[in-house]
Amino acid sequence: MEIQTINAATFAKMFLAGAKNLEAKKEWINELNVFPVPDGDTGTNMSMTIMSAAKAVNELEQPTMKTLAKAISSGSLRGARGNSGVILSQLFRGFTKVIAEYDELDVMILTDAMQKAVETAYKAVMKPKEGTILTVAKGAAKRALELCSETDDIVFFVDEIIKEADHVLSKTPDMLPVLKQAGVVDSGGQGLVQVLKGAYDSLLGKEIDYSIEGSLASSSVMKITAETEAEIKFGYCTEFIIVLNQPLSDRQEREYKSYLESIGDSIVVVADDEIVKTHVHTNDPGLAIQKALTHGSLSKIKIDNMREEHQEKLIKDAQKLAAEQAENAGQAEPESAEAAEPSAAANPSEPAKEMGFISVSIGEGLNEIFNGLGVDYIIEGGQTMNPSTEDMLNAIDQVNAKNIFILPNNKNIVLAANQAASLVEDKEIIVIPTRTIPQGITALINFIPDQTPAENAKRMTEELENVKTGQVTYAVRDTEIDDKTIKQGDYMGIGDKTILAVGEDMTATTREMIDQMIDEESAIICIYYGEEITEEDANALGASLEEAYPDVEVEIHFGGQPIYYYVISVE
Repeated sequence: MEIQTINAATFAKMFLAGAKNLEAKKEWINELNVFPVPDGDTGTNMSMTIMSAAKAVNELEQPTMKTLAKAISSGSLRGARGNSGVILSQLFRGFTKVIAEYDELDVMILTDAMQKAVETAYKAVMKPKEGTILTVAKGAAKRALELCSETDDIVFFVDEIIKEADHVLSKTPDMLPVLKQAGVVDSGGQGLVQVLKGAYDSLLGKEIDYSIEGSLASSSVMKITAETEAEIKFGYCTEFIIVLNQPLSDRQEREYKSYLESIGDSIVVVADDEIVKTHVHTNDPGLAIQKALTHGSLSKIKIDNMREEHQEKLIKDAQKLAAEQAENAGQAEPESAEAAEPSAAANPSEPAKEMGFISVSIGEGLNEIFNGLGVDYIIEGGQTMNPSTEDMLNAIDQVNAKNIFILPNNKNIVLAANQAASLVEDKEIIVIPTRTIPQGITALINFIPDQTPAENAKRMTEELENVKTGQVTYAVRDTEIDDKTIKQGDYMGIGDKTILAVGEDMTATTREMIDQMIDEESAIICIYYGEEITEEDANALGASLEEAYPDVEVEIHFGGQPIYYYVISVE
């Protein structure tokens, strides 16, 4: 079988097949996470990024290469989540810049597109690290350059590129010692290889289900039929399966259902000893997912935005139905649920203030702390659900300020924030590269209203160096890392760069972690305790620290964060 050119329709199918293959393998890719934490999410982030683009592609009735390129680039840029998702979106962005200029693609055009993809992705990362998805993409692009003068056959060309990508992926543990120690290859690189393999299967004509759930071609989003977007109280149809760590007791199952009812409706929970199938309509899928993660790992996650305005055909049907209903009932169009909820939404009739703030946060207590420090808009999310670039853009729209500071508060969200900033033209967006919640709090404390945005950005960023962060959670699998043997269910104290403590006792592990964070210059310890920790236990921990370090001030705050029992800062 030899193919010398591919048209837009063929390439669209290849892209959809690549997206579907990545989606199918996302849980396996999640398990490649180096740290055995309950929120390894590379596969999920990459899948949600590419599926955002896939939905846009699936909406094209008669794609040209130009409209296809725009759908892939725009869809992935806005849907990008996590560092791996942002890098994937940048690879697509560079690739589509080249193919948009042609009606059909051949080996030479594909080679040029791959070079542009790698160039664009490397530029997007401030400090590119080898042994990652970038290295795999670069290896594939280099092999393309070698092949383009040897063959015109796209089938042979793509097959050889995949072989090289697989080879480079197998070498990533030699480039990053942390991968070798954990016994895994780079998860982002594996995700990219799965996209290529899915696309190749389509090129070969293998039987593939090209339907994309959540797009107009899928019946799942047609749940809106008798309701307009404005009438939907809870906008996201969220479904997933929990693979349980241990069977739920009757009390735990009731508590889980009760929690879902507090954040949404249309609740369906079907549980047995091994899995729990969950369906909920909610305005914050992240909250449902974070709660579910406390009981086990997730698979078959599906989130449909039932309000998505750019789904033109669906909106037309909904508007037509709404108009008929309004005419029959003689009533004005109801306000949307979002508009009715209290928020920090921008009021365009008021003058824009000089400076505003957006923070990523999760947990009732932490949200209150950020609000108290002057944050205008909180994006619910964090380690367990990385907000997308579009989430950032929507938040920016809600803050009526000339200069807006964004606090990602997670190392895996900084790139998405930077990407959002690059897409905004009417406001000055300043991303303070906060990698943890305590860094975000410190940055806000050091904001001085009388200083310029540039002066504040410099000061806030410099102060991040004075914050050490430790987080206590549990291990989801056995592994050996940082010279520590970790068993599933062990408690782990994770520092800024490495795992500081491991043990079977939470308090002892937490104390060991803090002991390693303290030095002669330490002046204050801040404890933010999570939703599963009682105030009494947090106070007991604080008292033991005051006794051990009489010269260090200890503060205790309710954080309410899921998954992480304690988030602790030392300054």
